[in-house]
Amino acid sequence: MEKIQQTRSGVEIGGEGTHLAGKLKIFFGYAAGVGKTYAMLEAAHQAQKEGMDVVVGYVEPHARPDTLALLDGLESLPCKEIDYRGIKLKEFDLDRALQRKPQLILVDELAHNNAQGCRHTKRYQDVEELLQAGINVYTTVNVQHLESLNDLVSSITGIAVNERIPDHIFDRANQVELVDIEPDELVKRLQMGKVYRERQAKQALQHFFTTENLAALREIAMRRTADQLNRAALQEGKEKSAKAGEHILICLSSAPSNAKVIRTAARMAEAFHSGFTALFVQTPETKELSGENLKRLRSNLRLAEQLGAQISTVYGTEPAVQIAEYARVSGVTKIVMGRINHKQNPITGKKSLADRLIELTDLDVYIIPDHQPLYKKPLGKLHVPKTRFTWKDTGIMLASLLLSSLAGFGFYYAGFSESNIITVYILGVLITAVWTNGHFYGAIDSLLSVAAFNFLFTEPRFTFQANDPSYPVTFLIMLFSSVIASSLASRVKAQARLAAQKSYYTELLLGSSQKLQKGRTEWDCLRLTAEQLNRLFDRPVLYALSGTEKELAFRVEPSDEQNILMELGSEEIGVAKWVQRNNKHAGATTNTLPDSKWLFLSVRGTQGVMGIVGIPIAGYSIPDAFEKNLMIAILSECGLSQERIRLQEERNKAALQTQKERLQANLLRAVSHDLRTPLTNISGSADMLMQEESELDPAIRKKLYTAIYDDTNWLINMTENLLVATHLETDKESFKMSPELIEDLFQSVVAHLDRRAAEHHISVHLEDATLMAAMNARLIQRVIINILNNAIQYTPKESNIELSAVKKGNVVQISVTDDGPGIPDDAKRHLFDLFYTAGQGKADCQRGLGLGLNLCQSIVAMHGGKIDVLDHMPAGTTFQFTLPLVSAEEMKY
Repeated sequence: MEKIQQTRSGVEIGGEGTHLAGKLKIFFGYAAGVGKTYAMLEAAHQAQKEGMDVVVGYVEPHARPDTLALLDGLESLPCKEIDYRGIKLKEFDLDRALQRKPQLILVDELAHNNAQGCRHTKRYQDVEELLQAGINVYTTVNVQHLESLNDLVSSITGIAVNERIPDHIFDRANQVELVDIEPDELVKRLQMGKVYRERQAKQALQHFFTTENLAALREIAMRRTADQLNRAALQEGKEKSAKAGEHILICLSSAPSNAKVIRTAARMAEAFHSGFTALFVQTPETKELSGENLKRLRSNLRLAEQLGAQISTVYGTEPAVQIAEYARVSGVTKIVMGRINHKQNPITGKKSLADRLIELTDLDVYIIPDHQPLYKKPLGKLHVPKTRFTWKDTGIMLASLLLSSLAGFGFYYAGFSESNIITVYILGVLITAVWTNGHFYGAIDSLLSVAAFNFLFTEPRFTFQANDPSYPVTFLIMLFSSVIASSLASRVKAQARLAAQKSYYTELLLGSSQKLQKGRTEWDCLRLTAEQLNRLFDRPVLYALSGTEKELAFRVEPSDEQNILMELGSEEIGVAKWVQRNNKHAGATTNTLPDSKWLFLSVRGTQGVMGIVGIPIAGYSIPDAFEKNLMIAILSECGLSQERIRLQEERNKAALQTQKERLQANLLRAVSHDLRTPLTNISGSADMLMQEESELDPAIRKKLYTAIYDDTNWLINMTENLLVATHLETDKESFKMSPELIEDLFQSVVAHLDRRAAEHHISVHLEDATLMAAMNARLIQRVIINILNNAIQYTPKESNIELSAVKKGNVVQISVTDDGPGIPDDAKRHLFDLFYTAGQGKADCQRGLGLGLNLCQSIVAMHGGKIDVLDHMPAGTTFQFTLPLVSAEEMKY
């Protein structure tokens, strides 16, 4: 048994852009019995010897003794038993595997279809979730199970395989190991009973396991593995080659052969490394699809998505024209389509879609042979447009017929020819076709118009007889003209309706983009998106922000549908949480938890799930291809907008943090600089006093003592400002105000002034000794001390400084006025800025941190007041601020 391996670093699997942490290894074979499971178990034993935590999740032994023997020594998880029509089915237990979370798990038969009741309908989806959880997986698959090769294998073997996996699962595996043996050896193993039991082996040898079939399958498997070997090298330049090189287009339809066309086009796109688009032309007829046709169309749509096609939708009544126009603007180079498998109309000579495309484009058109039986419309089942009978439309038709007849009478008695009367009736048919719904009323009006013309205006009049032998020809021409005119008018109406619908969808998408740009929060973006989806589908929409919290807090749009939130069950919440964890879509219409009544979709950003949106499906119509694409586009736009807001918030936080760090650095630098000078002075003066106190002149000793005292007071004042600033920043909740007498406040302030206050004339003025204000006395005292110390420091000795308080309305205005040199206007603008000091040619204090006046402004603002600096005439400066007034009446209560 030979093994051919190919490895690729990195893995991203899932078809929806989900990055997987676990690594996937596929043991690949061209038929059952080549030894895939055996090779997988051998590799598992080797990994266990290397110290890995290995668990067997599910292995299909097929009663093969050699395979069963290799299970010894490996931990195996119990299977999950599911009741299905009275039968106990054993399935892989995904939840138990996620709970156990080994380093490596073995999951056999990757293409297996899970029984109803499992979370996923396909086993490969179980494997995706394991990889998403960071668990490495070994698995097995045969070549006939690859989706794109299904038709090719079926044509070789004559057997259709129902269990298939999307090619992207195989292509994005980290490692693929081709387990290979000679076809003759495999046949011998079958004959010896090593693969199937005797009866099954004989049947297999007669059908699937012929030497010719096995040789062909082996060649396909080797070629597929070789293609995989080159994928990593080509992956980087794939997008450029897709844009600059080939671009393949197929048309989605409900035809039975459409699945084969999709698979063939996918193989071509893979071979050319080209772009791949699946186009759906929506016509009035496609809106009427139902039953098996609608089911087949949706199945083909899912198949195209699985095989990596970009789904696009256009509207129109002429598919060939729409396809040709789309191919022209999209850079399509090749069109792949199935043969129209019904006979052409020999009378009309109407050309096939392929012939029309060849005429309208200069592209390569590939026709895929269709071996389905010739399609014949059964008699009695001709397509009749669905028209609902309404009295309104009937009234319009009869009124149009009556008005045409009255106008015909006018023309008849005025002597006009019969051709003019016929024109009036054709005009009436046109009016009927435009003003009613469908072809039905226009066609009926055509017949009635011919009958009315015969009855009213041909000889003999008022009978349905016609004497002139040319009248039957006239009637036929009139009938054909009326029917054609009615059909054209109805077609124009249908095209206008489709154009209006397309315009509405385009407006919806553009409107979503514009509204999302105005969103200020992530919740705003989700709400706006839910509003647009509510307009699109006319049903309530759930939305939730995906964050760090465990529970999803759903909201609903429209907001008056709050009863939906109350009815939301734990199962639906579980589906939404699964979507949040795995960044995939789940629920109704998907292959994950399809029994749910809701479809939950993840709002994706480049960094993961940004939000969750839920759309009810039970009781509503299933979204068509174009609506689904539009919905995904809106959700993608929402995810980008949320990410923009989140990045902006992170930038703002980073900016605030940078500003905070800069302020801290400035503060530390200012503190270290300003502490050095007074501490050096204190240290020097104290050292001189200790060493030479007895020898120093008393005047010099007093001067040194005074310097120590002044520098100490300055340090105390600076420390007090720092403590108050820190307290305001960290303990705002403890801030409290109480009524205080202004007179007591002023006395306390004067008692704590700088020593140099004695060198100035400081006066206190109160217009009312009982004046009271609401304040935090300690903080307001700090404000007045800072302002007074500034006035003392910046004015010459013997200057006049006045501290006053007056009542103004419902506030108390406190002022500190001096007659010093004043403050320049340019300095006033920055006076209350943090770290603004007079040492830099500014005003606050000659040496200091620049905290004093900034701190004063903050304290006054906390009291609901405002601080200002004004010029004092004829010279000097006035600082004034306000505090809330407390009246005597308020004090009584």
